[in-house]
Amino acid sequence: MSRPMMAAMRNAASTFGLAVLVLVGVGASGAPPAGAEQDWPVFAADDAATHYSPLTDLDKSSIGKAQVLWEWKTGDDGVQPPAGARPGAFENTPLMIDDTLYVSSPFNRVAALDAETGREKWTYDPHAYDDGQPPNGTGFVHRGVAAWRDGGQLRIFMNSRAKLICLDAATGRPVDAFGTHGVVDLTQGLRWPVDPKRYTNTSPPVVYKDLVILGNGVGDRMTYRQDPPGDVRAFDARTGRQVWSFHTVPAAGEPGVETWGDESWKTTGHTNVWAPMSLDAARGLLYLPVSTPSNDHFGGRRPGANLYGESIVCLEAATGAVKWYFQIVHHGLWDYDPASAPSLVHMTVGGRPIDGVVQLTKQGFAFVFDRVTGKPVWPIEEKAVPPSDVAGEHAWPTQPVPTRPAAFAPQGMTLDDAFDLTPALKAAAQAELSKYRLGPIYTPPSVQGTFTRPGVIGGANWGGAAFDPATGLLYVKISNSPAVLRIVPGAQANGRAGESDAEWAGAQGNATFAPPGAGGAAGGGGAGGRGNGRGGVRGLPLVKPPYGEVVAINLNTGAIAWRTPFGDMPSLRNHPALAGVTLPPALGSPGAWGVIVTKSGLVIGGTSDDSALHALDAATGAEIWKLALPRPPSATPMTYRTSHGHQFIVIATGSGPTAELVAVGK
Repeated sequence: MSRPMMAAMRNAASTFGLAVLVLVGVGASGAPPAGAEQDWPVFAADDAATHYSPLTDLDKSSIGKAQVLWEWKTGDDGVQPPAGARPGAFENTPLMIDDTLYVSSPFNRVAALDAETGREKWTYDPHAYDDGQPPNGTGFVHRGVAAWRDGGQLRIFMNSRAKLICLDAATGRPVDAFGTHGVVDLTQGLRWPVDPKRYTNTSPPVVYKDLVILGNGVGDRMTYRQDPPGDVRAFDARTGRQVWSFHTVPAAGEPGVETWGDESWKTTGHTNVWAPMSLDAARGLLYLPVSTPSNDHFGGRRPGANLYGESIVCLEAATGAVKWYFQIVHHGLWDYDPASAPSLVHMTVGGRPIDGVVQLTKQGFAFVFDRVTGKPVWPIEEKAVPPSDVAGEHAWPTQPVPTRPAAFAPQGMTLDDAFDLTPALKAAAQAELSKYRLGPIYTPPSVQGTFTRPGVIGGANWGGAAFDPATGLLYVKISNSPAVLRIVPGAQANGRAGESDAEWAGAQGNATFAPPGAGGAAGGGGAGGRGNGRGGVRGLPLVKPPYGEVVAINLNTGAIAWRTPFGDMPSLRNHPALAGVTLPPALGSPGAWGVIVTKSGLVIGGTSDDSALHALDAATGAEIWKLALPRPPSATPMTYRTSHGHQFIVIATGSGPTAELVAVGK
């Protein structure tokens, strides 16, 4: 593609005003590659959440010629929201169907773009910001939409805060026959009334036959009796009628209610499915990653194991009936909710073919099951874990630990794990770490402050995994991100730590997150409070690198095939305290999003600290290609080929007024 043509495309795209979409692709230079259109019709490539593409146009020899082709702005910066409402990171992974991209912006606006040029076809604004800032503490984010065909008509479903919206894909207008003029009120039909301003959605729905199925998001920082429940529900795709509802916290008479002591099932919310879900459409089985009950870090009001909190749950997609489940964390206290769609995979273990399902976790485990029966592929053992020292808390004495695969992220914390690039800095980091409670994974939050690793970002997070069916390798982007979990007794504690009828002050319910920093003072929240491991002594991390990696797991053997640092951290590399110090070639960059894998043997993903898109050799982990992007990536990429024969890779970058979708090709 000529530079004048590229410039013209950029100018045409920017006139339409929405975040910038960057595409990587094979352009029109020379003969276009042979091959038919290849869509990306589901958020994670397919219902199985494999993040896999059969395309081979971009391969190890041609990816080096890729460059930015066009960009597209979301237009969120042109919106005038109420005071306090702000767009967050641009975390969308678009769909591509019939040469059209369907994108959701941080402000929940939906757009259709020409997949070849980035030209905007239409936009729809649900005015999600009219209700002010959502309760999730991140600003507005939205990761994707879902598509459904009704005969010859394509519909786009957008779950925006407390609304489920059905749009005509051709025009972007709401479909009048669905709900009330195209909109279903998601606060209706829940197990108890909720304030719509405290109910939200960030992940796309799942479509099974004529059903649209979705969970919801609940702000972790809000903890009060009967906060929004995590009911997972299915709606008729034509009419919007609610067809079934699954109670993630069992109600009276339902199995599992006995795991909620003190009748806490009557008042405990959250326990929601905010992450993406996956689907075995042929068998009609739906897989849910269910999150933590309220309160994320103090369970004194909910004694017991707390089913179905922090579980993978398999439902009959047509009815919502439970087929099987496995609780990954009992009585969760660490915000270790499974954050990604379970990956549906095909494996051969000991000569036996298995249709499997893999649930990644923030704590760095991969739980692997037979997807039909729920039987673990390899044994899972209950291991004793440290007790809580907080009054009124009864931490569960054991937690499940897979025997295979081995943990893929660093777990637990000792003084030997301190930042060690110089002896003096190691000693300073160890002195700071000594102020906290340290211990193995599942050491509970404490009043002193527990230095927890992985922290609430993980490990693995909402980006999930990529799976190559030809090799049986599962690719996971991970973060080495600790957090300090400190219990702050409420103002109306009534003698039991962490209790109050009011919302808690401080980040994440009644636990505060401190950047593992010089004073050790807890408080705030925000990026440091989310436990990114930076901001320690002299602004340096308290833990040693790498801070982000890609790990390949062989699902036929359960062994880790390779692992490699992913991305770099220029701000740390250039820190004055490290002048003259020999540093690792790559420090790694943390982030909650994931990677994709292609049939041509490329693992592709973005890193934010160095604002780059990377391609790794899927067989070895060696970096083949790196491209600087105009903004830090903030989403899992996707790839497709248009009917013109051009392959593109698309990744969202930036946040708020700088949000961009970026496109690259040769």
